[in-house]
Amino acid sequence: MEAGTLTALRSSRALAFGTGVRIVVSPAIMALLLDRSYTPAAILFVAAAATDWFDGRLARRWGVTTKLGSFLDTTADKLLVTTALMGLVAIHRASPWVALVIISREFAILGLRAAVAAGGVTFETSMLGKWKATVQFAAVTLAILRPDVTIANAYLDEWAMVATAIVTAWSGADYLVRSAAALKS
Repeated sequence: MEAGTLTALRSSRALAFGTGVRIVVSPAIMALLLDRSYTPAAILFVAAAATDWFDGRLARRWGVTTKLGSFLDTTADKLLVTTALMGLVAIHRASPWVALVIISREFAILGLRAAVAAGGVTFETSMLGKWKATVQFAAVTLAILRPDVTIANAYLDEWAMVATAIVTAWSGADYLVRSAAALKS
């Protein structure tokens, strides 16, 4: 096996490991939330979310990006956020309507990705999509930890969740507009 091929294979495995971590720890985070073990849940969530940043950075640096890897990476992010949100709703730390907006957008964009890819068009993650993920990770972490900071009779994390719902819906609309031509063909 060539040295370049071996390096690419090792790089792909390293990136797949980060994606796998997000998938595997998602149910554990929910279990910790339901058990009211907030600090361990937050640590696990932040560690898993950090693998998304490292995966993306390393994939671009190493030039190891594939359609399957991109799909699995975004699916793992959606699973991580969705599972955490469901746990937060169950323990009354996230509003059901906020979770519905976020989760609906995530499933809609997953379907949009599949539809666009079926037409042979590459579905690139936008900068707004990257910001959306960062805002979601931060808001979920705040909701898990729930600092004792209130603004206008609502916790800081509740305001962060509302802002996250807005950014999430906005990025979803942006993807729909940007993909309109690909969907028509």
